[in-house]
Amino acid sequence: MNKAIIAIAGAGLLASACASDPYGNSNQTVRQGAIGAGLGAVAGAVIGNNVGGGNAATGALIGGALGGAAGAIRGSSQDRNNQQRYRDSQGRTYYCYDNRQDECYWDNGQRRY
Repeated sequence: MNKAIIAIAGAGLLASACASDPYGNSNQTVRQGAIGAGLGAVAGAVIGNNVGGGNAATGALIGGALGGAAGAIRGSSQDRNNQQRYRDSQGRTYYCYDNRQDECYWDNGQRRY
């Protein structure tokens, strides 16, 4: 059981280390990926511990990876839905999040302002 606690804590630390955006945006890909990794690690540890001959630490690692991937996919979809696309006076396209003109990015991902 001690290995399971260490694995869950490690997965949580890894997920929280990735949950930062350099511009302070509400990045749903990162946020939901971290949440999915944490929940998947807990679920994997519980399932791995309850299955006959299972290993909680291995279950936590597998659950964390699968949960993180599923959360990141869902968050990426939400990020794309939150984008509003615009054109500047020179015809270049950029996108903004949540209809706020102070968080805008060019198509290559660089911050516009």
